[in-house]
Amino acid sequence: MHFIFDLDGTICFKGKPISPAITHALQQLDKAGHRIVFASARPIRDMLPVLPKPFHTGTLIGGNGALISENGNITFSRAFSPAIVETLMSILHEHQATYLIDGEWDYSYTGRADHPILANLDPNHLATNVPVSEHPSIVKLLILSAIEKEILLEKLGEVDIVLHLHAHEDVIDCSPKGIHKQAALAYLNITDYIAFGNDANDITMFQGARHSVMIGDHQALRPHCTESIPSTTEVEEEIIAKLMELNDAFASERVTS
Repeated sequence: MHFIFDLDGTICFKGKPISPAITHALQQLDKAGHRIVFASARPIRDMLPVLPKPFHTGTLIGGNGALISENGNITFSRAFSPAIVETLMSILHEHQATYLIDGEWDYSYTGRADHPILANLDPNHLATNVPVSEHPSIVKLLILSAIEKEILLEKLGEVDIVLHLHAHEDVIDCSPKGIHKQAALAYLNITDYIAFGNDANDITMFQGARHSVMIGDHQALRPHCTESIPSTTEVEEEIIAKLMELNDAFASERVTS
């Protein structure tokens, strides 16, 4: 069986790497013949610091589906068109917005020096903060602040892109049209899978899953989950117990290739 895992707030917490205990459980799934895939809003660059090294060369879906890495190499990338980039940059300028823009590897950051997102931005110094014009392509935009944000949202709604609102972080997440986690899984020919997630950007992934587990309680995600695990002090232990339960339940559906 394929097991698909979101990262932040699902199997890693407060920007810290996946714990040794959860890592061990994931390795048990892998040894049992299941295929592990990680699917995150983070770009590939920022997934690596929180993942155990043995999984760096596995299948990684980044940027909510805009990037796919296999065997340590980016094998799929979907970028905004030049016309869309021009429109987005005009809107950002008009609303004096600060942002984080991701290319396939490098990024452009204009937010404040103490913004919480910096804790997760390129902690291993694998990339470079470059001017927007130096990106060969742009795969993701996070709007961190803006004046007249409601009007900005209305304008973004008229652009042919995918929007996710992350209320806890107070950011607006923009992806190219047709980009979401389930689309990336379909591109990989993964149609039968178990999904773990915690936020609105996991909805499409849950909709396509045979079995889905929500971590915490996200109102928009709740209708699409099979079951949930509350975000308590014992959440890691509960996740590990659920992984072992599902490992046994799907023991006859190992992935052979």
